[in-house]
Amino acid sequence: MNAALPETVEKETAPHPEWAVIWLHGLGADGHDFAPIAQELLRPGWPALRFVFPHAPVRPVTINGGMRMRAWYDIREMSLTNRADVVGVRESVATVDRLIAREGERGIAPDRILLAGFSQGGAVTLAAAANGLQIAGFIALSTYLPMAPDTPPAGDAARPPVFMAHGSFDPVVPITAGQLGAQQMMAMGFDVDWHVYPMQHQVSAEEIADLSAWMGARFGRA
Repeated sequence: MNAALPETVEKETAPHPEWAVIWLHGLGADGHDFAPIAQELLRPGWPALRFVFPHAPVRPVTINGGMRMRAWYDIREMSLTNRADVVGVRESVATVDRLIAREGERGIAPDRILLAGFSQGGAVTLAAAANGLQIAGFIALSTYLPMAPDTPPAGDAARPPVFMAHGSFDPVVPITAGQLGAQQMMAMGFDVDWHVYPMQHQVSAEEIADLSAWMGARFGRA
């Protein structure tokens, strides 16, 4: 992956956005996948938002027989201990850094940015958090922490809040993987708001309502 910014789908809820939400899709999807969720999350009284939905690069994915598809990193095997391509995860975290820098150029500071991701995108989100990214908060849905941080966050640094949610019947990323990730994030000092829903590898209306409330709390503290 080169240093260029990825193509993105963008939705602004009003002119002159004050906050940005960068949302990473799952394996094999693209930035259009979660674009409709922006409207479902909105609540009266929120500041103007810019939702940014980047497209992951196209790459071979080992567990899918080497088929090329959009992926934030290669998935080598189903075992959680050797699932993620570490180099790919780091490249995608660097892509997130560039997207955040672009929002800064457009007038939105890191403390007014949320990073969200579903499944593989959520894994990149947690990896970025674990490696010390300082923004307003992280949203990780139906996912896991793919690897230990290169450099754990500094001992006295404040940890941004994290919203994590998982389906109790998820056949793709077992709920035990999500629970372990939440425990690991808590052990690093993150304030994790953990939710479980009776669903599979998907997003539910109840989850959207809980996430919307969590996001509103962030905006209220701006």
